[in-house]
Amino acid sequence: MRLALHWQILIALLLAVIMGTWTGTEGTIGGIHWLAIYTFIGTLFLNALKMIVVPLVVSAIITGISNIGENGGFGRLGLKTLSYYLLTSLIAIIIGLTMVNMIQPGVSEGPPPEIVAEESVMSAVEGKSAGDVVEVFLRMIPTNIVDAAAEGQMLGLIFFSLLFGFFMTQIKGGGAETLKNFWQGVFDVMMLMTTLIMKFAPIGVFGLVAASVAKTGFEQFDNLALFFITVTGALLIHFAVAMPLILRFLGGVKNPWLHYQAMTPALLTAFSTSSSSSTLPVTINALEHRAGVSNRVSSFVLPLGATVNMDGTALYECVAAIFIAQLFGVPLDLGTQLLIVLIALTTSIGVAGIPSASLVAISIILVAVGLPAEAIGLLLVVDRILDMMRTAVNVFSDSVGAAVIARSEGEKHVLTTKTF
Repeated sequence: MRLALHWQILIALLLAVIMGTWTGTEGTIGGIHWLAIYTFIGTLFLNALKMIVVPLVVSAIITGISNIGENGGFGRLGLKTLSYYLLTSLIAIIIGLTMVNMIQPGVSEGPPPEIVAEESVMSAVEGKSAGDVVEVFLRMIPTNIVDAAAEGQMLGLIFFSLLFGFFMTQIKGGGAETLKNFWQGVFDVMMLMTTLIMKFAPIGVFGLVAASVAKTGFEQFDNLALFFITVTGALLIHFAVAMPLILRFLGGVKNPWLHYQAMTPALLTAFSTSSSSSTLPVTINALEHRAGVSNRVSSFVLPLGATVNMDGTALYECVAAIFIAQLFGVPLDLGTQLLIVLIALTTSIGVAGIPSASLVAISIILVAVGLPAEAIGLLLVVDRILDMMRTAVNVFSDSVGAAVIARSEGEKHVLTTKTF
């Protein structure tokens, strides 16, 4: 009997922690550093996932929209999807805001810490302000769709694919059927490629996590332990309390635990890669074949969610900004905290598709409330593992949204029995 994929990935995670801790950055075998081996394996797997993201997203959205358009449900499904994204992101931010005010991880009797900003951080956040959110939304309409695909500008690709899929349903004759068959064929091929790549997921996950553990270790969390605990606790509440309640009361799912089981491969991949977009092929595969959600819903909700629905990121931005304010002894009244909530909600939607997304978003919040953007450097010690956690929460929220929306569309078989 072959071991299930999620167990293979879990074993790979444990082995990665052991090997990464044992070898560190200096360990060698045959004159080759173990870290180089881990990095090669992890990068190869990540590249394979990234390779299929653009054609998968484009074909998934176009086929999804064409199927929805034929049934006249485009507007209804879009409204449900966006409403869900706004609701869950707001819930996540409120949970983070409550936790950081209760625990107050940055409150200290000592002097404010010295700011030592790394060049890479400053180059990512330099000159950022709340006005940059507008620039990000301009990327929704790319001047060149080929360049957008090459540069991985997912917001522009999604907007183009939505328009293409919608207007594909407006043409008559054989051209419409030809286009529909073409894009359905592309999507089917991409799913087969996803299945192949996922067979190597345990090896790829091992490389990614072992490299991360080898470079960062665990001893560096001492100085920011309380901040780490605050963010982790808030993410856990959203993941283990808010999400199952949404499944139960909005989706009518009697046993939310079935969804956790169904999404295990996607969650472990998200945790390992720290990328919602790279995890998208795995998420679609798990949702359709393990949770029972139709392609009609998953191909619309998930690609959009992987770009604009970032519950974990929004939560982290809010906690990080208030934590830094506490460190520097800057009191934040209710109005300022509500401003942080609003900017965190906006940037979690708009900034997600650009490099160093969370760093840019946090810098926008800090500048808006009068704090030094350079203070972001203080978070780097614990950012990597928190990034892994919040990505898993982002992906899970996307999948919950797809399940809830599928149930609201009359798909009563979703998450009724274990199908894997």
